[in-house]
Amino acid sequence: MKRAKKFCSRDEVLMKNKKKIIIVVSSILLVLLLTSGAILLNAKISANKASEISASSSSQEAQQSETTASNLSQGAEPSATTTSETSNSTSSTDTTQKPQTTNGLQLSPSIENIKVRAVYLTGPSAGLTSRVDGIIDLAKKTELNTVVVDIKEDGCVNYASSLEMVKKYGEQIKYYNPEKLIKKFHDNGVYVIGRIVTFRDKTLAKNRADLGIKNSKGTLWLENGKNPWTNPYNEEVWDYNIAIAKEAISKGFDEIQFDYLRFPTGKKGDFNYGTDVPAKAEAINGFLAKAQKELYVGLGVPVSADVFAIIIESKGDGESIGQRINEVGKDIYCINPMIYPSHYANNAKKGVMANGVGQNINGVTFTKPDLEPYKVMYNALISAKTKISAVPGYKAKVRPYIQAFTAKYLPNGYYQTYGPQQVREQIKAIYDAGYEEWILWDASNKYKEAYFNAEK
Repeated sequence: MKRAKKFCSRDEVLMKNKKKIIIVVSSILLVLLLTSGAILLNAKISANKASEISASSSSQEAQQSETTASNLSQGAEPSATTTSETSNSTSSTDTTQKPQTTNGLQLSPSIENIKVRAVYLTGPSAGLTSRVDGIIDLAKKTELNTVVVDIKEDGCVNYASSLEMVKKYGEQIKYYNPEKLIKKFHDNGVYVIGRIVTFRDKTLAKNRADLGIKNSKGTLWLENGKNPWTNPYNEEVWDYNIAIAKEAISKGFDEIQFDYLRFPTGKKGDFNYGTDVPAKAEAINGFLAKAQKELYVGLGVPVSADVFAIIIESKGDGESIGQRINEVGKDIYCINPMIYPSHYANNAKKGVMANGVGQNINGVTFTKPDLEPYKVMYNALISAKTKISAVPGYKAKVRPYIQAFTAKYLPNGYYQTYGPQQVREQIKAIYDAGYEEWILWDASNKYKEAYFNAEK
């Protein structure tokens, strides 16, 4: 028997359709609600993630600064993404001076990318707030942008060193805190070059006589009968000074400048360097090559060297102290010839620097060189340029020291008071000779605002 078909009433049909509509609408609303929630949730996650990335980046930069400083203090080489890359990135977009903010050490852009206009400060001066503030004030008002600060002078490191050799054989006086000092200069856009008096180190020579220069009798040679020097032939002496430079770099110095990078002057028979030793210049060049490799290639900090200006004119003087003008700058970033007019011979019959004739510079004879600062500086630099340009691949640029002091030790009539006019004459001579950088030297560290141009 076939089952009879069941027919629904009109009301029942409407009710079923209504239920289907409700289900469909509810489903649509649910989907919309879930989608909106997901969008809001993703937005919140993205915001949180961005915040975390920002915080992580800042933390990593701070950690990188601490790690770099720690590694450098131990003599380790930093990664290529620290000083050099940061410097290149900054200088490509903004070449104005401003404090380094990424690694907290050297100022960015790199000192290699600026024209250095500097003054010299002793260790004691660097420890005087008033003296430091005075330099910063000058830098804010004038073209001054760099300071040269003594790291090691007369055998003494001018701050607390953690190096065992310095503690054991050297000397240290806590004139200044290098990290605080450099940060203060950097915060005001001032670069800091660290000066290391290299081989004239009486403390190391006294405490390690085996590292000192000997006299003809085999005992320590004494300068003016008082203080010994370390032996530039001895590579342990090289390593001692390079270690001090590395520690200084870890504290933020932008450049390392080696002074007294030479053999002492005197009669040949006064010294005993041993047998079969190479030419003195080979020792000086060897030290600079090693310093360049460990400090610049390894750590990214430029190396410069102070040299006697007389080596530009006198080959014999250069050979006697180990500085050859055509070689001393072949491996490094910069040489700093000390072209002080007072340091050239005059034609007085007696007295300091007197030889009765005067000094020939670039074919010009100066009988009273201290009275002609422009001509002395200009001719010395033209002579240097001529000699250096003849050397293929010579790397170092020339950044002369300028006399900013009065040489009262010269005979009467052979010196003058050096003030703004004499300083500006020397600076003009530097520019006229085709050079752009300079350092003012005054042992008393008293620099007048009138020495400098007002514009940056």
